[in-house]
Amino acid sequence: MKNHERKVGTVSRGIRCPIIREGDDLARIVSDSVLAAASEEGFELRDRDVIAVTESVVARAQGNYASVDAIARDVRTKTGGNTVGVIFPILSRNRFAICLKGIASGCRKVVLMLSYPSDEVGNSLVNIDRLDEAGVNPYSDVLSLERYRELFGYGKHEFTGVDYVEYYGDLIRECGAEVEIIFANRPKTILDYTDTVITCDIHTRQRTKRILRDAGAKTVLGLDDILNSSVDGSGFNENYGLLGSNKATEETVKLFPRDSQGLVDDIQKSIFDATGRHVEVMVYGDGAFKDPQGKIWELADPVVSPFHTSGLNGTPNELKLKYLADNDFASLSGEELKKAVSDSIKAKDANLKGNMASEGTTPRQLTDLIGSLCDLTSGSGDKGTPIVLVQGYFDNYTSE
Repeated sequence: MKNHERKVGTVSRGIRCPIIREGDDLARIVSDSVLAAASEEGFELRDRDVIAVTESVVARAQGNYASVDAIARDVRTKTGGNTVGVIFPILSRNRFAICLKGIASGCRKVVLMLSYPSDEVGNSLVNIDRLDEAGVNPYSDVLSLERYRELFGYGKHEFTGVDYVEYYGDLIRECGAEVEIIFANRPKTILDYTDTVITCDIHTRQRTKRILRDAGAKTVLGLDDILNSSVDGSGFNENYGLLGSNKATEETVKLFPRDSQGLVDDIQKSIFDATGRHVEVMVYGDGAFKDPQGKIWELADPVVSPFHTSGLNGTPNELKLKYLADNDFASLSGEELKKAVSDSIKAKDANLKGNMASEGTTPRQLTDLIGSLCDLTSGSGDKGTPIVLVQGYFDNYTSE
């Protein structure tokens, strides 16, 4: 009997579920929602399907929230509450504004040092061509607020319409702190103003901390060092602190989820008990991709997936079909070509690193690739699908 040849590869489905509230049994809700969707939409779960749950509903179910006051108390305790340098924040009302309110409420003066021409994730303060026209070298030049305004005026963000320089300055003053704003890209610059620093960069934070400590800073903290333990019963994240947090209300943030390995393992077990299928499960945040228009790199979370089942460890191990077709089997066509490619895939090594036939395949962690797919599928607005089911991701050209 001839094997059935599968005609569809990877499929990503957004799965609707009830609105999640603090204390909800998320493992049960996720499992039930996926099984209900499969029943109603007429598809079956298969081994190595991936069930992904957005970090937002995980943190909400945990009740992992913190107030501006809790942030302020932690900042005051850890910095002394006098003049604090706040360097390299991203430009975001959702991601950083409430954090900044807490920081400003916990000290007497903030020296805000903004990277330019854009922040770490690509939000632009000023067009880089205008820097060239003004003869400004962002790698070495330090600009005061007055000099910045003289050269570049009051620029607004392309998509949000916000002048973040003005917005952050006003926010700090409204919290009762003095503010001085400068523009620079070398971490050590802040030490000309204060020896107490909170560095707010995400993926370069360890290097920035090292540079500041080596240069003699008295106190060096990252956002990951703020609320890395509970303050008077607040939420916290022992690994990431305020990193990965989002605005919940004008006075609270929702923190990145914690202690969720048990959650993904429980969902995996629940699906196996119900179907006999061994699925993989992950919690995902921002996908790691860049917007070609606004030049914004999406990854404002410290990692794409803070928790996942073990089958999602590692990187893809794939052959490049077009390389095989254009090189090894350039003289073949039709069924002969199909068979040759299929045989190569079946015989491929467990580790193709360095093999030319794998050149051009995506060299990223599986969780980063699948998490990016899930983030694009679920969106960030009103789709109402905080669960994503990915099927066929681990299939290849030979799968039946």
